Amino acid sequence: MITKTSNQTLDFFQLYDKLLSDLHTGRKRLPNGNLYREDTIKTYVYVRKNLADFCVEKKFELRFRKIKGLNHRQLIIERNYWRKFYRKFTDYMHNTRQHHDNYVGSHMKTIRAFFNYVKNELLIDIGDFQKVLYVYKEEIPVIVLTPEQLHFLIYNKDFEESLPGRLKRTKDTFVFGCTIALRFSDIMNLSKANILMANNKYYLSVRSKKTKTYTQVKLPDYAVEIINKYKGDYPTLLPKISKFNLNKYIKEMIEKAGWVEPIGKYREKRGVMKEIKKEGGKFRFCDHVSSHTMRRTAITTMLTLEVPEHIVRSISGHSPMSKEFFRYVAIAQIYKDREIDKMHEKLKIAGRLSEPVLLQSA
Repeated sequence: MITKTSNQTLDFFQLYDKLLSDLHTGRKRLPNGNLYREDTIKTYVYVRKNLADFCVEKKFELRFRKIKGLNHRQLIIERNYWRKFYRKFTDYMHNTRQHHDNYVGSHMKTIRAFFNYVKNELLIDIGDFQKVLYVYKEEIPVIVLTPEQLHFLIYNKDFEESLPGRLKRTKDTFVFGCTIALRFSDIMNLSKANILMANNKYYLSVRSKKTKTYTQVKLPDYAVEIINKYKGDYPTLLPKISKFNLNKYIKEMIEKAGWVEPIGKYREKRGVMKEIKKEGGKFRFCDHVSSHTMRRTAITTMLTLEVPEHIVRSISGHSPMSKEFFRYVAIAQIYKDREIDKMHEKLKIAGRLSEPVLLQSA
């Protein structure tokens, strides 16, 4: 039962808790009928916590107001209330909590979805004031390994032998992830049931936890060697490791590989780009590499080495119009352009070194 705080006013957090309950029980589902993923529900929980902290720290009362019966002046007051909330909450997230546009934008996206839930599923007319809650969007650079770097990690045995055991396992997981283009959560849940054999070839068959799409891809010999290395040691294909530890060890491994060239780290606040400083100097390439790099590297490598886009999408699970996928296409094109530029430069040099020989008739 929804508690009214006045004739027209409803308790914001009581309605939000009903949304969380509906998400947990499955009463609220995605448009295609699927349950919301656990990670998505956690996002709603985090947003609620940050909203509650904001209300306490900034002494702001969050509520909904039914708009039926409100006159023009009262509607303007209600619109200004949500504008005030937007200004104060984004100030709190940007300045007090020191978050960047992507995180703040994801909160606004969730709050807008909550508005739609109250209006469309609880059938409470609270107006369209979610439209004043602008969603910040930030284009974060995609860090990937080049094919040459990936080749080094796969085949350089001297480097592998120089690593301690935990980093050898990290390298195996990282290389495997850079090959199959799956998300971290899907990689960690792989088991022998995901391995198929046909004509003495190994195939990985998996259903994405996020998109529910099936992927089947032929495994190269080095990937087969990796999974055979850990056969029987774990219930999963690869050693179990937390995302936090994997990210930590990946950075350490990449640093040992010598890929430490300075690369600045930039993030946006209210659309303004600012460089993030690292204690002791600039961020390096190895500092940017993480578990996300695996999937990005796999997709970009395939595109760079001219695997057709529709085949790459069938492996990665991206839709044909995915904005995220087009980012990988752009990165691959940049890499190819760079190689073509090198060829053109060599052609110029070759032209300067050789003088034309004129043949004269006798």
